[in-house]
Amino acid sequence: MSEQQIFTATSALSLAGVAGVAFAAAAASRALLPRNATWQNRVTFMWLTFDGTMHLIFEGSFLYLSTFGRSVNTSTGVFAEMWKEYTLADTRWGVADPTVVSLEILTVLVGVPLCWYILTLLVKNDPARHYWILVLSVVELYGGWMTFCPEWLIGSPSLNTSNVLFLWVYLAFMNGIWVVIPLWLMVDSYNHIAGSLREAAKIKRN
Repeated sequence: MSEQQIFTATSALSLAGVAGVAFAAAAASRALLPRNATWQNRVTFMWLTFDGTMHLIFEGSFLYLSTFGRSVNTSTGVFAEMWKEYTLADTRWGVADPTVVSLEILTVLVGVPLCWYILTLLVKNDPARHYWILVLSVVELYGGWMTFCPEWLIGSPSLNTSNVLFLWVYLAFMNGIWVVIPLWLMVDSYNHIAGSLREAAKIKRN
């Protein structure tokens, strides 16, 4: 594949879809959160909206295309073409790799409902959300680890890192944000939970 062929109309459509979800998440935060919401709560809301929507639409379509004898490589349609674009960077997604499909079942069936549930708690300003944020973050980090660690252990034969688009956009950025942001959320929620417990212990001692 020549350099001129790397970024295609499908590449642009796929990235535009991701950007569209991000803009919708930002708009939802402005509509549903109070104006005096902290920046942490606003970023958390935008991330959970983006996270849940991406998992539902994109990974949900992947599951449909990769179960009951189907695979991305043998399917047709808009979502099939988008996933075929991603398979140029990671071929496992085109052949219904059982490890990848298993992880995406966890992501869609557990991660998506957790995102929506935490969003309802956030809108209500219910501090119980911090426990569920920790649960969701562990699920996200586990999914990222099990997606790539087995591949790295065998020399990454399925990964194509030959150009900037595949390596830094599809593989690094589009997977890295599901590591960096869950880690930040875990630290933020830990601080809330630990701070509340310490305050409660201080009151009890007094």
